[in-house]
Amino acid sequence: MNTELRNTTRVAWAALRALLVLTLVTGVIYPLAVTGVAQAVFHDQANGSIVKADGKEVGSRLIGQSWNLPGTDRPDPKWFQGRPSHSGYDPLSTGSSQLGASNPTLVRNVETAKKQVAAFNGVPESAVPADAVTGSASAIDPDISPAYARIQVRRVAEANGLPKAAVAELVMHHTQGRMAGFLGEPRVNVLELNLALRDAVAGQHGS
Repeated sequence: MNTELRNTTRVAWAALRALLVLTLVTGVIYPLAVTGVAQAVFHDQANGSIVKADGKEVGSRLIGQSWNLPGTDRPDPKWFQGRPSHSGYDPLSTGSSQLGASNPTLVRNVETAKKQVAAFNGVPESAVPADAVTGSASAIDPDISPAYARIQVRRVAEANGLPKAAVAELVMHHTQGRMAGFLGEPRVNVLELNLALRDAVAGQHGS
């Protein structure tokens, strides 16, 4: 009986030591090591890819945001607009709408959105790309397609009193190609594009 008790105690103590060691390694040492490497090598990405303008944080390259008229839910014609988001770009509520491509509600919403986007940008409905009227799987996509950016050029240029060619050049300059040359699709980061637009407007008015 005493032998069995000793064996049980020995096994329990060994299991406890293993638990403590694994907790220390996986719960303390490993996270600290990963955090240290991330901060040293990928400081910007590890801290959320925060974008600053005039010394203030204005957003993240990784999270989309609204560009509406102040105090409203209506898009501001002065800014390039991002993809629709059913969560209001809330990073704590990521995920798609869960509606299938043939769902009548989704089809109706897309048709309505296409009319609105076409009218807002003064283009035919046939020119409206899919990402202008459908949300991303995360609902916080910070990028749009070059095609969506291009149909907004005329409206943005007119609203800001800029030459259309200058705004089109901004879009070209901020168009990123496929990652590694073959992954994903070309894209335009809306936040970075709008910050460049803001600088162009300031330069135009200051000249």
